[in-house]
Amino acid sequence: MEYDVLVVGGGHAGLEASIASAKMGAKTHLLTLLIQNIALASCNPAVGGLGKGHLVKEIDALGGVMGEITDKCGIQFRILNSSKGPAVRGTRAQIDMDRYSIIAKDIALNTPNLTLSQESVESLIYEQDSQGRFIAKGVKTNIGKTYYAKAVILTTGTFLRGLVHIGESKIQNGRFGEMSPQNLSTSLQELGLSLGRLKTGTCARIDGRSIDFSRLETHSGDSNPPHFSHKTKDFAPTQLPCFVTYTNEKTHNIIRSNFHRAPLFTGQIEGVGPRYCPSIEDKINRFADKERHQLFLEPQTQEAVEYYINGLTTSLPIDVQEEMIHSIEGLENAHITRYGYAIEYDYVEPTELYHTLETKKCANLFLAGQINGTTGYEEAAAQGIMAGINAALSLKGESFSLARNEAYIGVMIDDLVTKGTKEPYRVFTSRAEYRLLLREDNAYLRLVPYAFALGLVTKEYYEKTMQDKEHIINTMNYLQNNYLTPSQISLDMLKSLNLSPISDKTLLIHIIGREELEPHRLRTLLAKCGVENVESMSEKAIEQIFIESKYFDYIQKQKEQIGQMEQMLQVEIPRDFVFDKIPGLSLEVIEKLKKFTPKSLFEASEISGITPASIDVLHLYIHLHHKKSALV
Repeated sequence: MEYDVLVVGGGHAGLEASIASAKMGAKTHLLTLLIQNIALASCNPAVGGLGKGHLVKEIDALGGVMGEITDKCGIQFRILNSSKGPAVRGTRAQIDMDRYSIIAKDIALNTPNLTLSQESVESLIYEQDSQGRFIAKGVKTNIGKTYYAKAVILTTGTFLRGLVHIGESKIQNGRFGEMSPQNLSTSLQELGLSLGRLKTGTCARIDGRSIDFSRLETHSGDSNPPHFSHKTKDFAPTQLPCFVTYTNEKTHNIIRSNFHRAPLFTGQIEGVGPRYCPSIEDKINRFADKERHQLFLEPQTQEAVEYYINGLTTSLPIDVQEEMIHSIEGLENAHITRYGYAIEYDYVEPTELYHTLETKKCANLFLAGQINGTTGYEEAAAQGIMAGINAALSLKGESFSLARNEAYIGVMIDDLVTKGTKEPYRVFTSRAEYRLLLREDNAYLRLVPYAFALGLVTKEYYEKTMQDKEHIINTMNYLQNNYLTPSQISLDMLKSLNLSPISDKTLLIHIIGREELEPHRLRTLLAKCGVENVESMSEKAIEQIFIESKYFDYIQKQKEQIGQMEQMLQVEIPRDFVFDKIPGLSLEVIEKLKKFTPKSLFEASEISGITPASIDVLHLYIHLHHKKSALV
């Protein structure tokens, strides 16, 4: 059978990849182990969070489905860091994990140009061109079928030679109870791709009827719940509470006394685990001075029959898991429905990829998700949509990528393909140099124009976005070029809005940006200041004007920094420039610069492992080189 694009793996990356490709007109086929498990929430029943919420908003702006599905099946919605600035806030939702997969499957089966089948891919089909470069041609499956395509996307998650660990037990699974392809890794090695081994894990689940909620802290969702998708209308979810409890000294003693049975410490597990989501045994070992660790009990479905113990990831033996859980307040009589486990799996070093997520050593082969060394549903979905877009574009000889100053997706992919990773990578707001420009709230303004050009969002949504953009630009220009004087009229107006008076001529942008201005008063203030079309502006446009004004000076500085960086990248590297012994450059960076001999700082920045800091150092020494040359 022949297709334009084949997608292998039906997780969050595979779903977004296949839908994006199909929406762009490519005849697409998705191969997955179990169709009922499409986009399954294998670990925690939640979407979004700090940094991750930004990714979900960006996926939605690009026409993806993660935000839409989350809004439909969410059972608790919150803004994290709500008391802090808009750049570091994150929308997070608890989800009904069963409903999530049902909705995902329904969307996939109703997407034009997309077909699905339940099969396991055993190997890749590839050829070599006259220059010896590999070219992906298709796949072979476990039931003897062969599929051919012009582009292949692998989104295999934790399934490549997946190995589940529970105490001393080891099971060849890609997820507990699901088969793990053992031969596909061999195909990747035959292509010359560098593979590594990573580890992740999950916690036990418990029967909700066996929890003593009366002894636990209750955490509810926001009274005015946020949502993720532009497609969501009349949002009024039924929200369920989460509950908080803590480990204690007894818990810690149980875990410590069983370190000798922990696969993490016995050498049974070889792969490196996620730094920011360690197992409970790792936390007890590394933070021996801590008296307790916080645990969140999160409902897995609307019916709240099972709870996920967030913070208690483990691969300890089942008898230890039972003793450990029963030592925790409120869980003394807890019945475990699913035990925690660790899983090791193969991944491809992401430096093997271009920014398009196509492999450098094999044309038409794209990788997305945990196969690239990331962790998290959101990171996977974001890579999936980019791989789907690029696979479809490759049919026309085109490509698409996002810069670090355009999206968190751009930051993540640039980090992966230039720096690589030796541990599961996750997105944080701190990873973005220009995070004040890359906020959740303006993702649609940044990315919808691209999405419309790619055929991924409707003309109606695009036109609304562009109208918002026009209103924002015109209003910001007006506010930057008009003043308020301390006349009686102005003072009365400020007083009516509970704003302190002014004693000097003041730019309107600085009036709007005042700390004491309440957001709901902004539309009135803009109208009183003479701004046109205020009544026709959307709430989203008003929100953007409020934020842009409040952080105006900082935003301007970041825009200037971006301009300077773009200018700097155009700087040519002199032919006689010597990279050796430049202070501030590591030996690894110097070796790579000497090997690839880039002609410009832009070319240098495209080399894997060359960081923005390295580019800054190079720029300085190129400047000094020119000064020395001028003196000779």
